[in-house]
Amino acid sequence: MNKKTEKTSKASLSKAFKTIIWPRRKYVLTGLILIVISRFASLVLPGSSKILIDEVVPNGDLEMLKWLILAVVGAIVVQSVTSFALTQILSVEAQNLIAQLRSKVQAHILKLPIRYFDNTKTGELVSRIMTDVEGVRNLVGTGLAQMVGGILTAIVCLFLLITISPLMTLYVLVPVAIFGLISLKAFGKIRPIFRERGKINAEVTGRLTETLGGIRVIKGFNAELQEIRIFAEGVDRLFKNVKSSLISTSLITSSATLLLGLASAGIMGIGGYMIMQGDLTFGDFLAFTLYLGFMIAPIVQMSNIGSQLTEAFAGLDRTEEIMNTAVESDDTERTIQLKNIQGHIVFDKVSFAYESNKDVLKNISFEAIPGSVTALVGTSGSGKTTISGIAASFLTPDEGAIYIDGHDLRNVTLDSYRSRLGVVLQDEFLFEGTIRENVLFPRPNASEEELQNAVAAAYVHQFTDSFEHGLDTQIGERGVKLSGGQQQRIAIARAILADPKILILDEATSNLDTESESYIQASLKELMKGKTTFVIAHRLSTIRQADQILVIEAGEIVERGKHDELIQSEGRYHQLYTYQARI
Repeated sequence: MNKKTEKTSKASLSKAFKTIIWPRRKYVLTGLILIVISRFASLVLPGSSKILIDEVVPNGDLEMLKWLILAVVGAIVVQSVTSFALTQILSVEAQNLIAQLRSKVQAHILKLPIRYFDNTKTGELVSRIMTDVEGVRNLVGTGLAQMVGGILTAIVCLFLLITISPLMTLYVLVPVAIFGLISLKAFGKIRPIFRERGKINAEVTGRLTETLGGIRVIKGFNAELQEIRIFAEGVDRLFKNVKSSLISTSLITSSATLLLGLASAGIMGIGGYMIMQGDLTFGDFLAFTLYLGFMIAPIVQMSNIGSQLTEAFAGLDRTEEIMNTAVESDDTERTIQLKNIQGHIVFDKVSFAYESNKDVLKNISFEAIPGSVTALVGTSGSGKTTISGIAASFLTPDEGAIYIDGHDLRNVTLDSYRSRLGVVLQDEFLFEGTIRENVLFPRPNASEEELQNAVAAAYVHQFTDSFEHGLDTQIGERGVKLSGGQQQRIAIARAILADPKILILDEATSNLDTESESYIQASLKELMKGKTTFVIAHRLSTIRQADQILVIEAGEIVERGKHDELIQSEGRYHQLYTYQARI
């Protein structure tokens, strides 16, 4: 386990340097130069204190006193200016990096296969995008520069301490070395804790997102207390994780206080004895004490920065994990760019399973010629939606193949195929914003005339005309301010505006009342003209005019044909149709 962790750390450090630090080397180098200037300026005070005590005061040299004060004031000004510049350069660039990484992770996540989203909570992905990348500010920001500057300061101060008193310096190095070993051991334990914290935080955020999104269901079942308990348990797990990291960090801080405090006490004894013996001047002792403080302060600071860097690498581990997940377009076999899609689709012995050895589709074969309507009917769970998902390229068959205009869909680039694809789902998703923005979603640059034609074809005006702001009415999150039928009409208007060549209608009329359905059926008839259409419908009355009807049972096609043919055969379709007719 330790070897594995070490390997991950080295890989993360190497990748962080190549992808984060090196491309911003100008900013980082500038920051390092500024921090070195600032640190060296800070060393003016101890040196001037020695001169003040040993030379200026005993000799009453006012001229030297004036220049000494000017030197100290100048050093203070230099420190202030470099500190301000350091923050402006590195902190701003660090925030810029965070913004870029968030965009990069979000872009990568959107390109992941549908299966990934089926197995991952939305809130967890939000946490991955917004929280995990924040720690990188310590790699490019002032944290890394301060750490390097602290090391340089400690080295210079160590050299100055040796020149003043090798004996006292040797005494100081013993507790400092012990402190360094304790810190390294503690940081090794903290990193897995930080990684686990990111995971817990993502889980808690995911559950919270679900809770807020399903508030109507929660209140409808009086389940507030249950959700409060689940969230409290998640928050408690997060607290225990933070508590574990605090134990390690407090161990570092406490050991620093103890060991460095003992060093200071020892220095008082040794220094006092050497002054009394005449081996050390009071000015040397004061300078030694101040230099010691300047050496110890960066070491203590480095323990805090080390904790921040450890957290940064833990976040990068999780970010790297998701960025290494293969996206849909990574398939090197997808090289064919479809320019003029006709919409000729063939399923050739297609089988599919969400879990191994549990086939959802078995040996599905059929042909959908351009401009035809293929209806998929069957009981819930029979595999209808899976077939439509494969036709939409959301899923890839485990066996068999799908052909689009004679090309194996596995060899076709997804963007060229989906650019002519339109989908209207049973649980249609609307974005927060206006009705206009939702209709324009597939073609934001469509003309007003095209927008109005799509809206009219889907009979959206029937309800928007009664709204004060018409198409510019805000619909709330997921269209919560609209009825199910109104949401569905907007979704159909969106599909009409997209003008796809291949159309998938999954229960597109399920949320409509009888009057609305009659309007929509007319608009869908216009929408489907010249398009290869797949229709999934429980209401069998809506698919009577389909060119072919496929009856799916347990993942297999048990019947196929036109409506009248299937009724006459008095098979499974006849049973479903007559059952619905009686209802």
